[in-house]
Amino acid sequence: MCIFHHNGKILASKDFDNVKEQYYFRVLGGSVEFQESYEDAIRREIIEEIGSEIDNLKLIEVIENIFVCLGKKGHEIVFLYAGELKNKKLHEQEIIPIVENTYTVNAEWVPIENVFNGDIPLYPPFDYEKIFKELGYIK
Repeated sequence: MCIFHHNGKILASKDFDNVKEQYYFRVLGGSVEFQESYEDAIRREIIEEIGSEIDNLKLIEVIENIFVCLGKKGHEIVFLYAGELKNKKLHEQEIIPIVENTYTVNAEWVPIENVFNGDIPLYPPFDYEKIFKELGYIK
């Protein structure tokens, strides 16, 4: 997964858990394919999802995420990166459609303060405030 920042906002996909009856946001990314490195996987996923290459990619943290979504238990190991979108035109789009097979969600530029004030849950759960300070996204 990769965090992208622009003008006090991060890019995250928005979805709805109909079991919890809750909207949530998720950092962009996907799964690693057989014999693919984590870095190659995030680069491929972002090109597939939003059509942009990544500049200045940096590994931030490895997170073990045990969760329940749509009533199903899940377990994943997340390699969390930060990077910059090479396609700067995406900074100007409020909503960016992501099509995965037949399933479509939207990526949105979400104000960072909404992550901290509880307006939106951001997954995977993590101490984003600490990371955003270290990355210089907030003071």
